Amino acid sequence: MTGAADPVPRFRAGVKFRLDPVRGAWVLLAPEKLFLPDETAVEILRLVDGERPVSAIVEALAQAFDAPRAVIAKDVMATLTDLAAKGAVRL
Repeated sequence: MTGAADPVPRFRAGVKFRLDPVRGAWVLLAPEKLFLPDETAVEILRLVDGERPVSAIVEALAQAFDAPRAVIAKDVMATLTDLAAKGAVRL
């Protein structure tokens, strides 16, 4: 992935990703919204820093989980596209 085909995801203004001690789970807080991401989404979101492109996120997860990059890339893009549609991230 390069250029426009390799977007750099970032959280939209006002969106926070953090561990909620009350729930004992990671949450994505957006204005008037709360998302409880599943384990896969948490692993992806922990790598969203506004500087790392999707290809680097895929590479890091493929190495961490010893999984095929194609499978990881599909999961990463599906998760980020879904969260972008919900207004939590920008691609």
